[in-house]
Amino acid sequence: MKIKQSIFLVALISLALTSCRKEETEFIQAPEEETLNPNSNVALLMQRTASNDGSNDNIVDRANCFSIAFPYTINVNGQQLYINSQSDFEIIECVFSDDDVNEVEINFPITIILSDFSEVSITNTTELNDYINSCNGENEADDDIECIDFEYPIEASIFNANNQLLDTVYLQSDSQLYSFIDDIDEDDIVTLEFPITVYLANGLEVTINNLNELETAIENADNTCDEDDDYDYEDDDCDNCTLAMVEELLLNCSDWEVDKLERNNNDYDNLYDGYEFNFFSNGTMSVYWSGITAYGTWIASGSGNDIEIIVDVPDLPLCNNNWILHEIENCSDETKIDLRVGDADRLRYVNNCN
Repeated sequence: MKIKQSIFLVALISLALTSCRKEETEFIQAPEEETLNPNSNVALLMQRTASNDGSNDNIVDRANCFSIAFPYTINVNGQQLYINSQSDFEIIECVFSDDDVNEVEINFPITIILSDFSEVSITNTTELNDYINSCNGENEADDDIECIDFEYPIEASIFNANNQLLDTVYLQSDSQLYSFIDDIDEDDIVTLEFPITVYLANGLEVTINNLNELETAIENADNTCDEDDDYDYEDDDCDNCTLAMVEELLLNCSDWEVDKLERNNNDYDNLYDGYEFNFFSNGTMSVYWSGITAYGTWIASGSGNDIEIIVDVPDLPLCNNNWILHEIENCSDETKIDLRVGDADRLRYVNNCN
């Protein structure tokens, strides 16, 4: 009886081992379209999407293929600034003057982060310039894809046919995804857990159900947005502006003044000195100066970099235009609302109510 039990036990163990091995074999033989191959087009597209975007700090280094690791210090027009995060770039703009004669000096040593997230220590300007010169120039085509982003975490399974090990990883960032793809071996069988979510430059959320859909989504998104690979730090200042934001400022702050006014490239900065502009929720506005009050209308519409503010005060024709909101600047104790039309017309209101 014991012999029969032993034989039965051996048979049972053999069956269990055979069953486990069969599951591994089924995993190894997953359909080709479900596996992420290291040199496949979709893998390369994913890496290009996840690569480090060096254009975010162009206001400091004027280089698109690397960024400077936080924290670091710079001198802007003689004033020392501590740069601890991307939000501090706005402080640099506040220090910059309007005459376009601005100097940024980087205090060394610094660490730069390349597109593959590798880091290099830089000790002087010569070394930094060598890396700057290796980048593509302003607005030249480069490898990174900035018009689509991944939502993390992303779950991936990796099976190595040589050592028979199966592992599951949870990728939490672009750098982790980039390195993960870079480390895939030819003997690895990699699958992603779908669905995953990506975000387009216009804010649209897209659900991806397989690698084919992911490949198509990235290819369709490439070069569909302004990747901001120029050195004009002012051209995207209203990416996060909202209609509610500008309306709240104009309505809740009283006695706005004009500190910049240009029409057809002619300077009228001092024309409205002492004039007080007030905006009301019913779409009317008033302007007071030297015992005189003029009335007009205003209306705001749009979003982001396409917010339009129409000002119409018949007695002040140089203020009237279908203005585009260029920037809302909050520096120290002043708030500035910068309106422009092309490069020739500009109207900037200033107030100290913040």
